[in-house]
Amino acid sequence: MKLSCLQENLARGLSMVSRAVASRSTLPVLSNILLATDASRLKLSATDLEIGIHCWVGAEVEEEGSITVPARLLTELVGSLPPGPIKLELITRTQTLNLTSQRLEANIKGIDAQEFPLILLPEEDARIRLEPDALHEMIDQVAFAAAQDQTRPVLTGVLAEMESDKLTFAAADSYRLSVRSVAIDDGPETKTSVIIPARALQELRRISADEQKPIDMLVAPNRSQVFFHMPNVDLVSQLVEGNFPAYHQIIPTSHKTKTTVQTAELLKAVRTAFVFARDSANIVRVQAVPNGDNVGRVIVSASSSEHGDNVAELDATIEGDPIEIAFNARYLIDVLSVITTAQLSLETRDSSSPGLLRPVGDGGDFMHIIMPMHIAR
Repeated sequence: MKLSCLQENLARGLSMVSRAVASRSTLPVLSNILLATDASRLKLSATDLEIGIHCWVGAEVEEEGSITVPARLLTELVGSLPPGPIKLELITRTQTLNLTSQRLEANIKGIDAQEFPLILLPEEDARIRLEPDALHEMIDQVAFAAAQDQTRPVLTGVLAEMESDKLTFAAADSYRLSVRSVAIDDGPETKTSVIIPARALQELRRISADEQKPIDMLVAPNRSQVFFHMPNVDLVSQLVEGNFPAYHQIIPTSHKTKTTVQTAELLKAVRTAFVFARDSANIVRVQAVPNGDNVGRVIVSASSSEHGDNVAELDATIEGDPIEIAFNARYLIDVLSVITTAQLSLETRDSSSPGLLRPVGDGGDFMHIIMPMHIAR
């Protein structure tokens, strides 16, 4: 292998694939990044056997070849170099990568590319094309609600339901549920569901942040992998096995109180309350007080036996009965931070039933269900 490429392009490519490098593994090669020539480009690949990322970098290729080298070492070395051309040459006999840039020369000992796991790509016969902005918003509004612990593996993933005209993402832990749908033109004729690791979607969000062109999503025929394709980057992820809970049964079908409030004002009030709430199990109280003619106020409060308390009052439109309900402040902040509309509605039935939050206006087909917390009277 012998080629040259620009430092800034190589550094950008390494930053994209490095997040898929295994942090702890019994296989040393999984701590490496694969460098391989691919026509007139340099292909970078990394995998931890759950997620794999490929990135293509423009290069002038003189000789074909491939090698794997330690990811952290190569990333730090390339990041420390000045902008400009970098020459890479593989010394096959010793499996060493020779790197030269201006007046610097380095030799990095690698592992034979044959030992690197083969990252299989699914068949390209049934793909869904997604606009980057819509996909990013779906990931932002859903992935955070997935469970962090591994006691129930299916809850660490995001359910993707594909229909002929709609794609729906849903994620839940034991305390909240996020659901977001987007219209598509080329979905499967029969409804298909898979569970994608939340981490894979968050990595996709990161590496596609600047993407302008549509992103293709493909599911392997054997339902073991999902594949996201972009012009210069591919992400492959193993799917989570198991059955996702019937989340439709969790969504409230009725309410006694509907409170409409400014999103930014409520977020600010909850963040302020969290200063006190974090010393008392993160409990923040939300009280809806109607004054008649659908006009009212929302009172957000929190207290700490050690540090004190605070109360914030917001103008609101309230339909229905007065109510006081308590939520986990951290969970409220999470969802309020991803609602993009100026206003949101909170639908509640009583203090022990889940609350349903929705954007008001053009906020997409998004809903978030959050379980209340018990408060002593």
